[in-house]
Amino acid sequence: MHAADPLTKIGLMTCLEESPQITLTAMAEAMTVVVAVKAVDSSALELLRGLPAPAGSRFVLVVSGGWHADPAAVAAHGIRAVLWRAEVDAAALARAVCDVVAGRAYLPPVVQGRLMDQMDRIQREVLGPRGLTASGLSSREITVLQLLSEGFTLPEIAAKLSYSERTIKNILSAVQIRLGQRNRVQAVSYAIRSGLI
Repeated sequence: MHAADPLTKIGLMTCLEESPQITLTAMAEAMTVVVAVKAVDSSALELLRGLPAPAGSRFVLVVSGGWHADPAAVAAHGIRAVLWRAEVDAAALARAVCDVVAGRAYLPPVVQGRLMDQMDRIQREVLGPRGLTASGLSSREITVLQLLSEGFTLPEIAAKLSYSERTIKNILSAVQIRLGQRNRVQAVSYAIRSGLI
């Protein structure tokens, strides 16, 4: 927990102490940290970088002001939940913390909209013209992984896509390397778990 104002910090701690599924701990040991900030901006991102939280920590921000940051930069700094201070109560704060611990995000609709607009713009203007998707894989690579996951053999995939079998093998080899997987089965499994296919 971090808040510049001691009263805010005590209030947030009290909210979290009411939740039986949350255990407060020292920040140096916490994988999820609640931080009260005036606004989501460059100074808030700088504050997060300076906190003694472990590498890979996720942040829940309680924000009293506005949003003045790039959604991609916010995600890169580990922010996974944003709550407006005027709307925060014990239940909402506990729900946000639990969502973040479970690997989910908890973002206000306006933030979700900005994030979706940015993703759309990146896909349209940057990735799409290069034949890539947000996953870093090309649509051709995703199609090959999808067909492989459906049980098609390499010769069947090659015939279906009008490529040589060697080309399909090269595509799969490149995907395995990019995804850091040892074989085709692991690559397909990773793609399914990650929601790529």
